[in-house]
Amino acid sequence: MKKTHAAITGGGSAWSRYRRVVVGRDSIIYFLYYEWCMMLSGMPGAAGLFLRKIYWPRLFESCGRGCAFASHITLRHPNRIHLGDRVVISEGCILDARHDSNPCSVILEDDIILSNNVMISCKNGDIQIGKHTGINAQTIIQSTNQCPVRIGRDVIIGPRCYIVGGGNYHTDRLDVPIRLQGIRPDGGVQIESDVWLGANVTVHGGVTLGAGSIAASGSVITRSVPGGSVCMGLPSRVVRNRADSA
Repeated sequence: MKKTHAAITGGGSAWSRYRRVVVGRDSIIYFLYYEWCMMLSGMPGAAGLFLRKIYWPRLFESCGRGCAFASHITLRHPNRIHLGDRVVISEGCILDARHDSNPCSVILEDDIILSNNVMISCKNGDIQIGKHTGINAQTIIQSTNQCPVRIGRDVIIGPRCYIVGGGNYHTDRLDVPIRLQGIRPDGGVQIESDVWLGANVTVHGGVTLGAGSIAASGSVITRSVPGGSVCMGLPSRVVRNRADSA
């Protein structure tokens, strides 16, 4: 996949560039339907909620029952997004599922809530989030270059967290700008079930957080955390195991 700037300013017609970056399908009928749905994105109040509930589910690869869509949500390649039952997406969220080939690169399972201004972003990566997970305001979850992000069920993610698979560049050469050296594959991120991330936690690629672990607010997690552990700091370190105080 081209970088976003190159995809927007590169060759081809304005329609082909818009389809490639935003819509995700060649179909004129789907394009018109997408445009109609995006016109509904800014509609306030109960009328907007009602109309989005009626029309938006058809945009997605699949969409379960009882989903709710607040106003000013941005969707890119919604045909690559699966929503389970009762998924709630709050104001200002961005769901960007861009991928060259994966037919379903963002999966949100049942009973997930995204608070205001959450960004879920794929650029040739994929993100899967398990049931009953809550993601608080202004959190960013990103997967690039085949470095997946997997989040289990019953996870609590505090506000302003940053979780990224494939977020680091190669930096070996000094004669080539870093941005041109490519993304370093890191295996992505695995957050197992029943994990709690406090506010402003950063999780780097190549990391697994074991089931039942806790990351204190402000932690920067650069190495894997065993299940049931409590970690904190920059970079984070394990300070105790929850079983010790049970």
